Amino acid sequence: MDILHYLKSFDITIKDEEQFNKFLDLKKEKIKECIFDLYGEFIRNNPGETPVKNSDSFAVEEIAISEKESENDIINPSTNSISSDNLDPPIRNESESMIEPQTLTGNEDANKVALPAGNLVTNNPEPVNADLSISNTSNDAISLLIKNKSIILPNGKVNQDYSFLFNVKELGIDDIAEYWFEGIDNIGLKYNLETKELSGIPSLAGDHKIKLRIKRKDWSEGKPIFEREIILIINPDPKSLWKNIPTPTDVEYYKPDCDKQFVKVEAISNVLGLNRSARKDIVVASQRGRSHAQEGKPRDDDFAVNYLKEHDWYVLVVADGAGSAKYSRKGSEIACKTVLEVCDSLIKSNHKEFEHLIKEFSLVKSEENRKKMGDSFYSILGNAVFKSLKNIELEAKKANKPTKEFATTLIVAICKKFKFGWFVGAFWVGDGGLGIYNKETRFLKILGESDGGEFAGQTRFLTMPEITQPSELYRRLRFDIVDDFTALLLMTDGVTDPKFETDANLFKVEKWDELWSDLSKEVDFSDNNEGSADQLLKWLDFWSPGNHDDRTIAILF
Repeated sequence: MDILHYLKSFDITIKDEEQFNKFLDLKKEKIKECIFDLYGEFIRNNPGETPVKNSDSFAVEEIAISEKESENDIINPSTNSISSDNLDPPIRNESESMIEPQTLTGNEDANKVALPAGNLVTNNPEPVNADLSISNTSNDAISLLIKNKSIILPNGKVNQDYSFLFNVKELGIDDIAEYWFEGIDNIGLKYNLETKELSGIPSLAGDHKIKLRIKRKDWSEGKPIFEREIILIINPDPKSLWKNIPTPTDVEYYKPDCDKQFVKVEAISNVLGLNRSARKDIVVASQRGRSHAQEGKPRDDDFAVNYLKEHDWYVLVVADGAGSAKYSRKGSEIACKTVLEVCDSLIKSNHKEFEHLIKEFSLVKSEENRKKMGDSFYSILGNAVFKSLKNIELEAKKANKPTKEFATTLIVAICKKFKFGWFVGAFWVGDGGLGIYNKETRFLKILGESDGGEFAGQTRFLTMPEITQPSELYRRLRFDIVDDFTALLLMTDGVTDPKFETDANLFKVEKWDELWSDLSKEVDFSDNNEGSADQLLKWLDFWSPGNHDDRTIAILF
């Protein structure tokens, strides 16, 4: 009978028949030899049985002894032992059930013998442990299974949590007592035998060759330990792939790659110095985007903030120079500085009339009062915005360059606390965002609308002629009176794009909740925390795939 057909009749769990057939083809001769010896032992223990010859490949052969062996070796049927003039009889342990056939020289078919006593006539007098044949065969089988099993570990990423449940028994290999991984410690991973979890925070990128090592249940010192090499791919931290090339200091219109500022506003005390009331502070930070850092290009964003202590007014300005405009970094700088200077000057000279109209409007929110206050507000902030454009045009003329090469967005807020609440006025052109947010009441007020457009490049800029037309300037001025707020935030699109994703999301308080929660994890917004500027600058380095523009955010809190 055919050995492959015969072995298939056993109750063996075979998940990969092709691999099993390869194993049988490879070990067929050894299996046949084992069966010969087992049958010999069966005859020894059952002397009444007579071997039956047949034509199958499994037929037990009669004792075949070469003429040379016949002269020297005589088998004593009554004792099942071998006598020889020049060989001592081999010693056989009673616990042995099988003797591994030895490799023979010459005519192998003539030298293979099946002895009723289980002994084998060979030219090698050394006895062999009968269990070894079964062990070797099983070891080879397990080794082949392990090597041919598909073992795939999911890719990891540097500095990100990695977790994968791996149980070697799920590979269909049952005869396993112990297993472990080698080569994972230097990657930053560990394997927990109890939870079957391969986990950790990978620290080294690359294609790592790690080893799975396995011991059988009957393993003891000297027995083989099976090994399987596995490739574990750890992808690099995307941030590490970006270069951070400093901007050359000799570049035209140079500015630092990052900037920050904290404006501390002292608490107010009563006449006796008691009942100190905390005041809101300003923190602002600006960071060059990775897309610019990759090529060593300057930061296009800019900002300017101030607190007018004498009149208790706050002024915050942020601007984003157009990426398509060669000198937009200078345009954003001029716009911020000009608005701040003009607002400071006009508030000092017009604050009494302006504040009176604000109070009148707070009492009676009529259209007439709104118009009066709006006109006064326009005389301050409208003039500041218009003057910033004129200063950009002067710089362009001086440098003999087109004004559009200095294109920039502009977001401005001026505010003051009154007994009846906070007045907040704003101007906004371009993309980005400006909002009043109260965490406790979940109040949200967006003072303006983004000019982001449906497609990239559609943003409107201060340098566009229609923006500073009186009617358009007036339309873009917004104001409100609110009880209180957690924060007033001004942001360029380097922040709003990754954090809000769409212009519509700017009006969803849930997105502001998420933003404030994210900010608060990095920035301590307690009163008088001068370290908040460094913390905010660090926060701006957050990772967001596809969002690598300059980032600027100013916060009154």
